[in-house]
Amino acid sequence: MKEAKAMAFVNAYGVLRTLENLCDMVDEARAVCQELKKPVSLCFDVADGPCVTYHFSKDGCRFTEGDFGCTGKMKFASPEKFNALIDDAKPGIPTKNPVQVLTFLLGPFTKLTDLLVKYLMPKEEDLKDRAFFEKSTLLTMYTIGGAICALGNHDSISRQSASYIVDGDIQMGITDYIYITIRCRDHKLELIKEKPDTPRAIMEFKSIDLANGLFNGTASTMAELCAGNIYLAGMCNMIDNINRILDRVAVYLG
Repeated sequence: MKEAKAMAFVNAYGVLRTLENLCDMVDEARAVCQELKKPVSLCFDVADGPCVTYHFSKDGCRFTEGDFGCTGKMKFASPEKFNALIDDAKPGIPTKNPVQVLTFLLGPFTKLTDLLVKYLMPKEEDLKDRAFFEKSTLLTMYTIGGAICALGNHDSISRQSASYIVDGDIQMGITDYIYITIRCRDHKLELIKEKPDTPRAIMEFKSIDLANGLFNGTASTMAELCAGNIYLAGMCNMIDNINRILDRVAVYLG
């Protein structure tokens, strides 16, 4: 069972935040940013939900919490209304620079989110291209990292798991490809898109093909653990509770 408020945070901190990486990794996304005549910082302000800003420029996309520095703002009356933007492309109410907001939302933003969907919900024929396959897998991992934190902080079931996680950094990664950090402070989780200096726990997948199989459900976690293809180290309790939240991620993003 999904909770609308938690889903709104997954969309804001998981799905849309991955635009940062899309604009770094995908040529078509970089081209959209290069066409911008001036920077645009779009804030989504959700009643009883997230308030976040996505800063777009020729250099790409950058995510921040709150509305500081936004050049345009769109308000949503509820988490359900915000989720409808993601699911059904239904916009909220522009409250700051409405012409800029709607022009950007219907133009560059839609182009970027369409590209993001292409990589996060890939077609079988697209996955036959190795470069696309790798980018799709890496972007999926960034999205999952954001979703873990969003659910650990806002989903009622996942919060129970987060309540057992001690302070420290959990390193997740794919060997030789990508590393992210799930940082826990007072049972609140934060995604940092780089390798931690001193992780208290590590969960690392041996290959990008294995990670893709685990993400899409075609590989068995237990079988791969027994085969030594998933490396675990450090505080097992931290990893165990992150895995419990990952089960919820599958419900929300499945």
